Amino acid sequence: MPSRVAALWNLEMEPDPALPALNQTSLLSGPGPFVLLGVPGLKALHSWLSVPVCLLYMVALVGNTLLLGLIAADKALRSPMYQFLGLLAVADLILATSTVPKALAVLWGLSDEISFGACLAQLFVAHVAFIAESSVLLAMAVDRYVAICQPLRYGALLTQRVVGIVAAAAVIRGVCVMTPPVVLLQRLPYCGQRALPHTYCEHMGVARLACGDTRPNIWYGLATTLLSPALDLVLIGASYVFILRAVCRLPSPGARHKALGTCGAHAGVIALFYTPALFSFLAHRFGRHTVPIHIHILLANLYVVVPPALNPVVYGVRTQQIAQRLWHLLQLIWAGAGRKVDSQRVSSHK
Repeated sequence: MPSRVAALWNLEMEPDPALPALNQTSLLSGPGPFVLLGVPGLKALHSWLSVPVCLLYMVALVGNTLLLGLIAADKALRSPMYQFLGLLAVADLILATSTVPKALAVLWGLSDEISFGACLAQLFVAHVAFIAESSVLLAMAVDRYVAICQPLRYGALLTQRVVGIVAAAAVIRGVCVMTPPVVLLQRLPYCGQRALPHTYCEHMGVARLACGDTRPNIWYGLATTLLSPALDLVLIGASYVFILRAVCRLPSPGARHKALGTCGAHAGVIALFYTPALFSFLAHRFGRHTVPIHIHILLANLYVVVPPALNPVVYGVRTQQIAQRLWHLLQLIWAGAGRKVDSQRVSSHK
């Protein structure tokens, strides 16, 4: 296996420019499965790296599923703010589930191959989920801006219909942004089975494996990065500036402290979501020879698992009504478990 990986890695890093045209044409007729190498240079640590990834993924699954269940079951949690939290939870689940299971299979040494079609499907779904989550975070920032800075107009501006439009627009935006690069990837020629130094498929990671001209992918990827997550981040930052201005004018020190604490927690999660993602996108285009590849891949895994694990805590549990409903649910579960134990004790004494 090591010799096979080394051969594939050498093929990726140093393609033979003297490959005969006839043989090259035959190789390009249909790309075979890609081999995911995991984290090059840290293969001996794959098992250890899988532990935090697996734990964070389990936290993300439980937290987001529980949050969705609470929002769906409780009629008191039907306002736009909570529905945006539900949309965020759905995007988190799709983002993590489309990437982490395969990453864990690679890190555990269970399966390192992925077909070309599955690779394109994975990167399409993951990137659409990322763009949709970015759109929802922007909508949530606008929601908080209206609630704090324009409270009298909140009910008129943010309705159930607006939430539905935001959800549809987030998905449509992601699909429209990611369809062209997938088409470009399908049209590129590939030189047979190739090694992909990653734990899952990324747009530019796959494009680097092609034998043809990848400049359209590079420039399109850069344009979408600047016009999608980067633009969203700028708009979110602007909304929080207005929010902080309004918060600082509150007469009560306690209210100011509470609002600033909530905004600080939200800003921390937003930074964790955007920083590694933008770093990964830009490193593929400008930092191939300056950023160590293992740093790049570790950060790429960070942004698909850490925000989905933290969002239910920061946006959900820190929200008073959701925290109260969760505490009530845990009390019911605890009481039910206690009654079950008591009934078992009574039956045993009989």
